[in-house]
Amino acid sequence: MRKIYLVPVLAGLFTTVAAWSLMAQSVQGAAPRQKSAAAPKAVAAGAPPVAATPGGAAQPAQSEGPTADDKTKAIDGFRSAKFGMTEADVRAAMTKDFNPKADAIKAQDNPSELTHSVLLSVPDLLQNGGTAELSYVFGYKSKSLIQVGAVWSKATDAAMTPEKLFSNANILRAHFLSEGFKPDSIAVNMPVNGGIVMFRGSDSKDRSVILLLQGTFENKENNQRVLTPTSLLLFYVADAKSPDVFKLPPGQF
Repeated sequence: MRKIYLVPVLAGLFTTVAAWSLMAQSVQGAAPRQKSAAAPKAVAAGAPPVAATPGGAAQPAQSEGPTADDKTKAIDGFRSAKFGMTEADVRAAMTKDFNPKADAIKAQDNPSELTHSVLLSVPDLLQNGGTAELSYVFGYKSKSLIQVGAVWSKATDAAMTPEKLFSNANILRAHFLSEGFKPDSIAVNMPVNGGIVMFRGSDSKDRSVILLLQGTFENKENNQRVLTPTSLLLFYVADAKSPDVFKLPPGQF
């Protein structure tokens, strides 16, 4: 079983959040290089996004950013699994949502952050998007649900391609842009180390959604950076600034 951990991302990576917490995906059996796509430039919140396409051409996404009149989206978990639930409650929610076989739900511990997760592979979590792996993370102190993640890659679906990853990313980004997140929290198409933040947005309680397309960059003609995607990660995070993970007390070392 592939290990998916909650790890800190460098502070200052995003201008609107001092520090983030994401689950790192160890991508095994990465997709072979096929078509590449140009990495889109960062787009300011509320501006029409630019979609990266497998042919390298940039196209406007069909969805506009939310306006001030939109009702702020509430992020309380994923489907029937809600932040704050116990593991037993989350397992019941997973059964309600996906009706998995008895042995399909796997458990995993993070030895460095002392969190606990349950994992489930779900075919077509996104319609026609291929098989994804869901992970539900329980906090170090609270033992309750603090994060839900989904990963699409060659490791989760042998038939996954870079084109499919781009398609999934663009579909999800357009969906989130129409959902009504806080306008000043929204960012799209942000190149970062190892990929592109396709979408980031928060609700009124600073609970966040993060959509990250990971891959390898190469410099092409005219210094154009080209991304070959290997995985797509989607996160619903209860508290990105201060996640419930183990940290050494100050002054101990």
